[in-house]
Amino acid sequence: MIEVVSELVSRIKRKIGGADARIDWVLLLAALPIVGAGLVTMNSFSGESVYFRNQLIWIPIALIVFFVFSRFDLSFLKRTGVIVTLFALSCALLIMLFAIGHVSKGAQSWFRLGIFSVQPSEPIQIVLILLLAKYFSRRHIEIRNIRHILVSGFYAFLACALIIVQPDFGGAIIIAFIWLGMVLVSGISKKHLAAVLLIAIVSFAGLWMYAFKDYQKQRIISFIHPLADIHGAGYNAYQSTIAVGSGQILGKGIGYGTQSKLSFLPEYQTDFIFAAFAEEWGFIGVVILFILYGIVIWRILYNAMHGATNFEILYGTGLSIIFMTHFAINVGMNIGLLPVTGVTIPFMSYGGSHLVTEFMGLGILMSMRRYRRAAHRDIIKNEFVGM
Repeated sequence: MIEVVSELVSRIKRKIGGADARIDWVLLLAALPIVGAGLVTMNSFSGESVYFRNQLIWIPIALIVFFVFSRFDLSFLKRTGVIVTLFALSCALLIMLFAIGHVSKGAQSWFRLGIFSVQPSEPIQIVLILLLAKYFSRRHIEIRNIRHILVSGFYAFLACALIIVQPDFGGAIIIAFIWLGMVLVSGISKKHLAAVLLIAIVSFAGLWMYAFKDYQKQRIISFIHPLADIHGAGYNAYQSTIAVGSGQILGKGIGYGTQSKLSFLPEYQTDFIFAAFAEEWGFIGVVILFILYGIVIWRILYNAMHGATNFEILYGTGLSIIFMTHFAINVGMNIGLLPVTGVTIPFMSYGGSHLVTEFMGLGILMSMRRYRRAAHRDIIKNEFVGM
């Protein structure tokens, strides 16, 4: 009986496609319904939605990127020269924005390519994870030395500074959380954690005085007392909380969300698509959505923990930090617990740059899963030689 079951499992694997069995189908099949939920929500506002049509183009592109990256051995990404070059090119693209970037809603964050726009602050998140994974995997034994915290912080600060001056406050927050999360996972001491928090407070004070625009300051102030200006800075958050609450248990039904249909809810296709979804699908729909996100993050961490080396483990952990941070911040601002920062929710929000980046990140993780090898301690030790 056991032999029959084993043979059946083997046939199923061969049927799926041999090497393709290395893809984590649980992860992929949890992400796709979230993509579908975003599409349905975009299309429920009007019969002719340009966001819906454009997203239909971006989704297959993102999936192609996922399968291409997952198919090939990307172990060359461990090389210092490759990672540093990718990081330098990413920073160069961010600098080029100030010369030829497209300005939208006060931020110069996109390259305009016909009817589409590309946001380089999205892929640099993956590049930064690769860079930090390489750096910390080589120095995990001496990570408690604060020098390595400061050096790694410089990489993150450089990316963060180039993003925040666009200004893209939400993108800068994501970069900061990527660095902080990976530092914590790497084994920072408590006293160094206190030092990091102190630096963060001082940095925030400096940003408040010299970098934040007036509207960004107003968003933070409206977070403290959102109802003080519901017709001004607190309007978006106020309408979003109304939309989420009005969904109640079962929701109003697809296309029957009054806050969205009557145009009270702003940015329904990007920043506040979660609120639009919650209004139409209700508490039950939100719970299902949360379960799907939970599965995605669980599978990312599962694959990370089974990485062959510290590099793979740290990369997967960093990738999960991206998804968790995007999810927590977006949901938080949709229900009025966090200020509006322009952070999208993974897979659901409209936009090709973040969608392709998310599936590219997962594709790299699947490549690591496919080509992982059982590594002995001495092999690992020899693999990560000074940076």
